[in-house]
Amino acid sequence: MNETKTRDLIVQMAKSLFDRGLTFGSSGNISVRIEDGWLMTPTGCSMGNIEPEKISKLDINGNLISGDPPTKESFLHLAMYEKRPQDSAVVHLHSTHSVAVSCLDEINPKNVLPPITAYYVMRIGTLPLIPYFPPGDIKLAKVVREMASEHHAVLLANHGPVVSGRCLRDAVYATEELEETAKLFLLLQGHKTRFLNSSEEAALRK
Repeated sequence: MNETKTRDLIVQMAKSLFDRGLTFGSSGNISVRIEDGWLMTPTGCSMGNIEPEKISKLDINGNLISGDPPTKESFLHLAMYEKRPQDSAVVHLHSTHSVAVSCLDEINPKNVLPPITAYYVMRIGTLPLIPYFPPGDIKLAKVVREMASEHHAVLLANHGPVVSGRCLRDAVYATEELEETAKLFLLLQGHKTRFLNSSEEAALRK
C-alpha cells in the first residue's frame, strides 16, 4: 500500500473508532510502519477528524520530517515496533471498558482477562498489565519494550490498551476484541461464569 492510501486508511479507521465511542476527545493514537519510517496520528487531535496531510511522518530514527507533531505517546509505539519487527501497526486507546478493567484491584498482572471467548483467545491471547506511570513518563517505554517481545497486546494500568498487528486492520480488530471482552468481563462480575478450559484454550492457540 502506498503512503497516500496508508494515510487514508489511518483516517478511515480512526474515524470509525471515534464514531463508535471507542475513543473520545483527543485521546487515542494510531501508527503504521512504512518503508522509510512511520506515520502517526498527531498530538492533540481528535481521531474523528484527522486530515491526511497533517498525519505525522517520522523517519527511521523517530524524528519528525513532515506533518504536525506526533502523538505525545509516540514512544509507546516505537517501543512496540522495536521488539516486534513482524508488525506494521500499533493502536493505543483509552477505551472505557478496557480502562475500567485496568483500574481494578486484585486482577492478575500476568494475564488480566480470562479466556471468555474463542475470539479473544485467538486475537489477544495473554494480556499482561503494565504498572502505572504518569502520562508521558519515558520509563513506561522500557517496561512496554520488555513485554513486547512475547505480547502484541498490553494493558497500561489506569490508562488503556496498546495493541500491535501485522497490518492496521489486524491491530484495530484486536483492540476492538479486547474492549468487547473487557465489557463482558465487567458484565459478568458477581455471576457464576464458565470460562474456556485449558484444553479448549490450548486448541485455539494452535
